[in-house]
Amino acid sequence: MYFGGSVISSVDYHGRIALAIFLSQCPLRCPYCQNGELLEDKSEKSLEEVFNLIDDSNDFIDAVVISGGEPLVQARDVLEIFKYSKKLGLETKLDTSGVYPEKLEPLLDWIDYLALDIKVPFDRYKDVIGADIGLDVKKSMEMAYNKDDLILECRTTYVPKLMSLVDLEAISKIVQCDIFTLQQFRNRNVLDKHLYKIDSPNPIDMREFAQFLKKYHLNNIEVQLKTAEFGDEIIE
Repeated sequence: MYFGGSVISSVDYHGRIALAIFLSQCPLRCPYCQNGELLEDKSEKSLEEVFNLIDDSNDFIDAVVISGGEPLVQARDVLEIFKYSKKLGLETKLDTSGVYPEKLEPLLDWIDYLALDIKVPFDRYKDVIGADIGLDVKKSMEMAYNKDDLILECRTTYVPKLMSLVDLEAISKIVQCDIFTLQQFRNRNVLDKHLYKIDSPNPIDMREFAQFLKKYHLNNIEVQLKTAEFGDEIIE
């Protein structure tokens, strides 16, 4: 499989110490992607090598997280990794853009936690990231939300100039999830070099807007805010 690296992490699965595995390759080219080095990387590891990596980490971890890139480019390998992790009694988490609902569906029985990127309102995907995949993302969200015993987190990164507060409010009206996370754009190591000129949004302004979304649109959902200045916050 195309393998981008791994790390023992306390931040990739909230409340868990996890082995985070990053798989290379992605069909998307989101301008603000911060893992651009993984998009076309073809460094390889065998499944057996990944299993050995999990074995070597097993005494120190509670979970295995698979991220990318877009992990579902290699959905069969993801399934085997999650099956192996479950045999060891580890929890599992997948990070995905939702671009492959047909590949996601058979994995849902093996996932404890799904983090799904909702990049923009579904009808604006082509305008912002150049790929008309909004309906695929919507289908992925609905499948995961209707799956028993699975925690679904929807995540949106607020990128000024590419999207507006109106877009964020539109997203808040359409998401179906257990947790909604609003993330601060950081203008470092992004795919589109023009975005280096865009300042990160003010974290205090973001907190106030997250509170607005919580009050008027997301009152039945846990709302989180992630900023460089204040870290992870739960919005009351």
